[in-house]
Order: sequence, then structure tokens, then C-alpha cells
Amino acid sequence: MKQKIFMYLFVFSILLVFFQFMNSKHVFEDMNQKLGTYKALSKKYKDSVAVLQDEILELSHFNLYRNEDAISYFENDGYNIDELIPFIKDELYKLNEVKGQHPIVPYAASEGRKMMINTVKMLNHKWIIADFSDGEYWGEIFLTYELTPERELKFNLVEYFLYPFD
Repeated sequence: MKQKIFMYLFVFSILLVFFQFMNSKHVFEDMNQKLGTYKALSKKYKDSVAVLQDEILELSHFNLYRNEDAISYFENDGYNIDELIPFIKDELYKLNEVKGQHPIVPYAASEGRKMMINTVKMLNHKWIIADFSDGEYWGEIFLTYELTPERELKFNLVEYFLYPFD
């Protein structure tokens, strides 16, 4: 009788070990499959990040913040870049507040509206590109700017265009 009980216990423990082994094998294979998927996604995301970094680098090529020569130009004249750049942009935006025709935008606005500069991008220590709109018509302008020895800011309109209205 004791032998049969031991035999049953032995067979039961072998079956238990076998089921545990099979279950562990399935869990292990599932984990390996998930790990492979995560590795592939990780590689894909790293590639995407690299592509986006290259795009950002290319898009920021004409950007005053990334142009050491332009920054040095201002710093050699004793300007603080962190204060100067917002000042220049603010001065350009202040022109939106002038009554009547905008002093820089060469186009008249549609009836009951006013042309206003919306976005300003400083390309270097001499050039600015900006877009303008009155809510119906829009365009872009290319400006030069200079800081006089009296520390006054002067803008000069070089080129401009208005997008055709469909």
C-alpha cells in the first residue's frame, strides 16, 4: 500500500514538474517574442529620433540662436543676446499697433481689417523674415535691420509678397 502511495505521489510530482516546465516554456517564449518586438520598436524609434534630429538641425540652420558669428557680432558691440533678440522682435511687433497703414507691410488690408505681423524669425545679425496677415490675405516680408551707434533700431523692407487669394 505504501508503495502505491509513493508511486502515485511520484507520478503526480512528475506530472506537476512537466506541467510547470511546459508553462515556463510558454512564458519564456512569449517573453522572448515580446522582447524581440520591443527591440524592433526601439530600433525604429531610435531611427525616427535620428531623422527628426537631422531635420531640426537642417531647419535651424538659418537661425540666429545657432549662428555663432552673428551672436559674436552683437556681443562684440556689448549687447546681451538674451535681451536683444526679444527686444528686436518686440519692436517689430509694436509696429502692429500703429494706427492706419502698417509702416512695414506694403499691402493694404481688406475692408475693416488691419495687416499685422504674426511670426518673426531672425535669420542672422542683419536679416529677418516675417509673415503677415489681415485674417483674409497673408504674405511674407524679408527685412534687414540694424542697430545704430545711438542704439536705435532701424528696419528696412527688402522683399515682400502676398499669396494669391483663391
